[in-house]
Amino acid sequence: MKLATFQVSTPIGRFNRIGAVQAASTLIDLTSSYAALKLHEGEDNPYPLTEALAPPDMKRFIEAGPTALLEAERSVDFILSQNPESTITGPRGESLIFKMSDVTLQPPLTNANSLRDFILFEGHFRRSYDALGIEPPEVWYRMPIYYKGNASSVIGHDQELTWPSYTEKLDYELEMGCIIGKTGRNVSLDEASDYIFGFTCLNDFSARDIQMDEMSAKLGPAKGKDFGTAIGPWIVTKDEIGDYHSLDMIARINGEVWSKGNCGDMHHSWERMIQHVSMEETIYPTDILGSGTANKGCGIELNRWIQPGDEVELEIEKVGVLRNRVVRM
Repeated sequence: MKLATFQVSTPIGRFNRIGAVQAASTLIDLTSSYAALKLHEGEDNPYPLTEALAPPDMKRFIEAGPTALLEAERSVDFILSQNPESTITGPRGESLIFKMSDVTLQPPLTNANSLRDFILFEGHFRRSYDALGIEPPEVWYRMPIYYKGNASSVIGHDQELTWPSYTEKLDYELEMGCIIGKTGRNVSLDEASDYIFGFTCLNDFSARDIQMDEMSAKLGPAKGKDFGTAIGPWIVTKDEIGDYHSLDMIARINGEVWSKGNCGDMHHSWERMIQHVSMEETIYPTDILGSGTANKGCGIELNRWIQPGDEVELEIEKVGVLRNRVVRM
């Protein structure tokens, strides 16, 4: 399934919902659709069960586990089986199907538990250290290296990224994000794939000048990254993607291709990342793991810099296109 968080307008305000994406142009509201399904199956009051298994919040939905995903699939099948000529609504008369053009997409996860971003592509890794005039450390080849980012500064598809006032060198990063689906600790390599819920596009926007200053003191990045990370446009479940170890990745600036890569070039696998992170540490549903930047997947490697007003698009095979405009206040 492709699962999106979207916002709808009602007479009493704007509310976020979660929906199943159909052909990239239509959304089926999972909460109200599940209520309609349970009513059809004989539940007089379907809403308590709906609140537990189909909540209108992605974090709670993922935390509800495999049963929630199974019931979501049943709900979608039920709605799609109805007469297309009829207008099907929820038990309270609520709309179930929305055109993408009539809603506003939000970050698929607005309240992720955590954000860890790795550096897993050797070409990017070596060029990053070359730029600092430092010999690349051998430890990178032995273990997946990451920093902990700011999960509360996430933006979504078609949302603007505000250019930080303290940087003159803003950069994009072409990355893939993995969403953890269940709690675990000391997860084995063989079991690690069971902890993956799905994948999304991830743009780890970076303020390169302050990032370099921070990291010269052997800490960080902090202000060089914490102002905004884009994810989206939705989360695609692991089963929907199939083989997630070799997917093409593209970055476009104002429609021009700047970067191309493939997640198959990662030195450490997603499973190795999960094994490493969970070593004597608990991982939780909605933890986000970023792949790090694809080879030549950012401006600093190309000596090309995005400017205020630029439109940045990241595309990942079988996932979708994440688009953000950079604005300077």
